[in-house]
Amino acid sequence: MSESIDDERQRIRERKKQELRERLENGGSLDAAADKAGETPDEPIAITGQGHLDEVVEEYDVVLVDCYADWCGPCQMLEPTIEALAAETDAAVAKVDVDAHQRIAQQLGARGVPTLVLYADGQPVERMVGAQDRGTLEGLIEQHA
Repeated sequence: MSESIDDERQRIRERKKQELRERLENGGSLDAAADKAGETPDEPIAITGQGHLDEVVEEYDVVLVDCYADWCGPCQMLEPTIEALAAETDAAVAKVDVDAHQRIAQQLGARGVPTLVLYADGQPVERMVGAQDRGTLEGLIEQHA
C-alpha cells in the first residue's frame, strides 16, 4: 500500500474524530453522525427499497453500492473491506441484499454477486462484478471524490 493512501486514510480519520469531538462538545450525540450535511455514515447503509437507494445516492456526493447475498462466499470475504471503506473514506456505502430486493439489483445491473456500483454526483460511474481488493476500491472512490 502506498504512503499517499495511508496518509489520506489518516487524514480522513483525524477529520472524522475532530467532527465527532465538535459535535459532542456542542451537545450533539453519537447517533447524530449521519444527520450532519455532507458527512458520510461510518457504517454501511442497509437499503430498504428503491426510494431509499435514490435518497442515499442523492444525499451523498460519492456512494459505493454493494449488491450482495448472504449465501455468497465472495460477498462474505468482501464484507470487512466494505465496512472499512464506510468508516475510512469520504464515500457513503450502501448495501443491497439481492434476494430481498431483486428489482433494485436488476436495475443496478447486478447479474452476479457481489456487484459494486460507484455513484458520483448522482450518476453511476463504475460497475464491478466479483470481489475487489481494497486498494482498487479506495482508488476509485478517491478518483471520484
